[in-house]
Amino acid sequence: MDYEIKHSGKFKYIEEGEGQPLILLHGLFGALSNFMDLVDYFKKTHKVIIPMLPLYDLTLLDTTVSGLAKHVDKFLENRNLHNVHLLGNSLGGHIGLVYALKHQENVKTITLTGSSGLFENGMGETYPKRGDYEFIKRKTELTFYDPKVATKELVDEVFAIVNNRLKALKVISLAKSAIRHNLGDEVSNIKVPTCLIWGMNDTITPPMVADEFKKLIPTAELHWIDKCGHAAMMEVPDEFNKILAAFLEKHKA
Repeated sequence: MDYEIKHSGKFKYIEEGEGQPLILLHGLFGALSNFMDLVDYFKKTHKVIIPMLPLYDLTLLDTTVSGLAKHVDKFLENRNLHNVHLLGNSLGGHIGLVYALKHQENVKTITLTGSSGLFENGMGETYPKRGDYEFIKRKTELTFYDPKVATKELVDEVFAIVNNRLKALKVISLAKSAIRHNLGDEVSNIKVPTCLIWGMNDTITPPMVADEFKKLIPTAELHWIDKCGHAAMMEVPDEFNKILAAFLEKHKA
């Protein structure tokens, strides 16, 4: 189902449903379609909001994890959103953590799935040659346990990004920023309830990353999904939504 993209000042976002705000933060190659099953499920109980992160619109200096966390801060202020449930996949989880570490008073819960912040495998040591569609297809398929989840539409979206010179530069900048901005010494300061939902077959942020987050974040609970890769909410939406619904129900008061 297609949802309307709304505008408020410089911000673009999707907003569906009523209730406590559930903010979804997408990753580096994340498309809005990644969250559609989640939106369809949770709009019945929450106000589900996906801010469109300006991955390619900030200056190169601000194209960092911290720069995007500041954007989230300004967006939440603009929309007057308080006591939010934050959910982030991949880079989105990293951005959510950076925001939460500075604004815990405004965060009710955090859910991380395949989050960067401690360790992640990227495209490799060198960026792929422009025009190498098969390489991009293989890399996109590695995001999932079942390569069929990497539809032609999804591969085409990633291919279009890496073949745009400016977007490719921004992707490299963000990937390097994510590696530099390691949160290993900071996440123990997270005090809000935290849910880790992880694919046991994630090759980008492997299971040991989830174990490390669980060890470092005092409030964290960890849920595994078998036969699942880096984007659990997309690959195994029914199981993911069931875990998340139970977690949010525990912390709705």
